[in-house]
Amino acid sequence: MSARRFVQVKLNQGNCMDHPSEAFIQNRTFDEIEVGDFAQLVRTLRTEDIQLFAVISGDINPTHLDLEFAHSGQFREIVGHSLWGGTLISAILGTEFPGPGTVYVSQSFNFQRPVTVGDILTITVTCREKYEHNHHIVFDCKAVNQSGVKVMDGIAEVSAPTEKIRRPRVLPPEIRISDREERFHRLLSLSANLPPVLTAIACPGDADSLRSLLQAAEAGLIVPILIGPERHIRSVAGKEELSLKGLRIINVESERAAEAAVSLCRDEGVEALVQGTIPLDQFMRAVLSGTDGLRGARRISHAFLASAPAYPKPFLLTDAVLNIAPTLEEKADIIQNAIDLSRIMGVAEPKVALLAATEVPNPKMHAVREAAALCELAANGQLRNGLLDGPLAFDSAVSPRVARIKELRSRVAGEADILVAPNIEAANMIARQFEHFSGALLGGIVLGAKVPIVLTERTYTVQARTISCAIAQLINHHNKEASHS
Repeated sequence: MSARRFVQVKLNQGNCMDHPSEAFIQNRTFDEIEVGDFAQLVRTLRTEDIQLFAVISGDINPTHLDLEFAHSGQFREIVGHSLWGGTLISAILGTEFPGPGTVYVSQSFNFQRPVTVGDILTITVTCREKYEHNHHIVFDCKAVNQSGVKVMDGIAEVSAPTEKIRRPRVLPPEIRISDREERFHRLLSLSANLPPVLTAIACPGDADSLRSLLQAAEAGLIVPILIGPERHIRSVAGKEELSLKGLRIINVESERAAEAAVSLCRDEGVEALVQGTIPLDQFMRAVLSGTDGLRGARRISHAFLASAPAYPKPFLLTDAVLNIAPTLEEKADIIQNAIDLSRIMGVAEPKVALLAATEVPNPKMHAVREAAALCELAANGQLRNGLLDGPLAFDSAVSPRVARIKELRSRVAGEADILVAPNIEAANMIARQFEHFSGALLGGIVLGAKVPIVLTERTYTVQARTISCAIAQLINHHNKEASHS
């Protein structure tokens, strides 16, 4: 028998092919493989591997996915699916040893110990027997971890290819794991351990309105007061099997619900206001109604709090909802409102990007002229506690790579905490793109009023409404502390 020959299987973690030799995939035929030949593959178990395997297989055993359950279980930590190691054996056999043309016949496994996140497995597949009559090969299969401890072994039998095959290597598609649920809880954690806010809900007349307020109440964000036609509210709750037990309901006609809710906030100590199914213009008329409304000392504006998969931190976008054509002074109020919220969220000196189509000075572009004027206001101390820069194109504001390529000397470029759109149309389109194309989570809040105000639309998800209530809770707590001090 000749000396054993080793084949290193080049399956790069992350599917990144860096060398020209890896541009092709080539097999070893039945005649080219001898007893004792072996191949190896080294792979590190990542959290993403566990999540992807759960999606593909449907195996959502909490041992693999639920950290709290895993801590109380046999292994005291998240462990990988046992058959994840088995797929690595399949990868060796199907890719290079023997490779293309290989047909699985059978596979057995013995699992000795669990594999945890960060474990480095070395998979070895060794030719044990060959059968000329049907070109079958039997392989011994083994996996050891970074400590050399065996975690798995078994036997595989395949029908090996008899003809040489060399094909261009087809790379699998890039896959991004959605961390939406994790980002949702991260945003909710902004107001963790704060007392719930007494909140007036103006006409919660549909299922999403009721479901979101109940979720927010269950999460300890709000204590809801329902204002609107009681019979209709209870009818919706009954159809959706939602319990309103223990909730205060103030029975008024839909047309008067906004005024009644505003009155509770203005005169009776209610701490936050939420729009239900009342149209926005009708709702805001009650909010802005002279001495009967909730105007503060500054221009009222709206800001979205966003968390996007491709951006490393939450950020604000303003104003996409309320101010159609603000003057320079009103735009300064909008920015100051956003700066104040960002600071409440824990950002000591928020970085404010004044968006435009380009950084190049162009007197014909209103956004460019306005950005320069706003930066001058900040330099004169009329905008406080934030770092402004603009005009900045959107990519310059959020991408460090773009900022480097453009050689922008800016402490804001690539690291913005607040995006200030040039007008309501641009802001609204950016928000919708974030939500529908980028998988961003959005929560919205009205700033500058006497109490935090949550606006809703029929298309808003329950998650978006819940995040908005968390922002209201955070602002209310800050305002209370400020008034006491």
